[in-house]
Amino acid sequence: MSPRLALLVAATLVSLPCSVLNAQTAPAHDVTVLHCGHLVDTVAGKLLGETTVVVDAGRIKEIRAGQVDAKPYQAAANAAGGQYRYVDLANATCMPGLIDAHVHLTMETSPTGYSDQFRWNTADYAVRSTVYARRTLLAGFTTVRNLADGNNESIALRNAINAGIVPGPRIYTAGKAIGSTGGHADATDGYRMDLAGDPGPKDGIINSPEDAWKAVRQHYKDGADLIKIMPSGGVLDESASADNAQLTIPEIQAVVAAAHDYGFTVAAHAHGAEAIRRAVIGGVDSIEHGTFMDATDMQLMKQHGTYLVPTIIAGKYAQEMAEKPGYFPPQVARKAKEVGPVIQANAGRAYKAGVKIAFGTDAAVYPHGENAKEFEYMVQAGMPPMFVLQAATTHAADLLHKSALLGQVAVGRGADVVAVPGNPLDDITLMQHVSFVMKDGVVYKVDGKPTI
Repeated sequence: MSPRLALLVAATLVSLPCSVLNAQTAPAHDVTVLHCGHLVDTVAGKLLGETTVVVDAGRIKEIRAGQVDAKPYQAAANAAGGQYRYVDLANATCMPGLIDAHVHLTMETSPTGYSDQFRWNTADYAVRSTVYARRTLLAGFTTVRNLADGNNESIALRNAINAGIVPGPRIYTAGKAIGSTGGHADATDGYRMDLAGDPGPKDGIINSPEDAWKAVRQHYKDGADLIKIMPSGGVLDESASADNAQLTIPEIQAVVAAAHDYGFTVAAHAHGAEAIRRAVIGGVDSIEHGTFMDATDMQLMKQHGTYLVPTIIAGKYAQEMAEKPGYFPPQVARKAKEVGPVIQANAGRAYKAGVKIAFGTDAAVYPHGENAKEFEYMVQAGMPPMFVLQAATTHAADLLHKSALLGQVAVGRGADVVAVPGNPLDDITLMQHVSFVMKDGVVYKVDGKPTI
């Protein structure tokens, strides 16, 4: 490390609050008592009445109906040398920390994004990612699934958050995406020939089942948590198609087989009907976007138990930006106008068809921190408010294979609790106004004000 970089890192660490540097969970003997006006039981799909949640050393110790006398808890914390905190959420609805199953925390939409990549280093993306992570946490999302970055920056971000160096959500990251030459995962699309080169499996670019095994094993070596593949075209790359099929069934099956060897789940970016069909047959765990899925795809997903992560907000926001002259390159703007008008209605049809749905937004395609707008769009698509809350808690936890850890407020679990003013089942837009955020027993927002 250069002396200049060392000074920059040291200055950054000194400026961070001690609570962030020294605690990723609440210290032993610290007690927080939450008095909730309502509590969402995401497992039963019920809204409970007045409830007290007692958090001890970062874990939920008790859940009791009504408002209880908090003095004994304060006395116990003081006797043990811990800190005590009482949070009055009598006019709010408490629920588990939210899960966004599709984000990109190391990038964000910008009209200069296509040229920034030639000026910015990996460190530039990594530094900005700490800002995006904080925004996401303060929006109530205590866990995210990061589905692709440029150069494994999200792995470093995950590690820094886990170490308590910077605040942010719990991250499960795919590292680089895996796709074919010239496909949506090929970061050199649109480059002139002398810059494009020929990316290979180490870069996430595969063109055979053998390449697939190499790419997955490289992800294991890099420290990824799961795998993201691109079996269809996409909107924001500089190629021509948003929906053509770009991986074969044998290639997808090889990725899935290799991933399962290493304990990975597999998420598949797929807009087109044929790509969706291939991905589901290939054994992926989730279809991301699913824009042009047809009735056959939906039935196939039901049969295989494959999740849909709709990302409606991304389609709508990209369509909106496509109307601004010069925001996107022409071919990208054209694709955004094709996808945006379709994605919401098809998500509603998938719900009615009985496809499993988990909450995900494709954050970065729109500004980070606005994730909760997706709840409103899901309800507009015909999904009940309680269902969309479950999509961002129990369903997303199941997709992550983390149901034993995430997605519900329960005794013995880590204390991830968020709250919104009023009742979101009456007005789902309240999810865009999270007033309280606790992750692993540490309070990051209270009375609508950040503590970090």
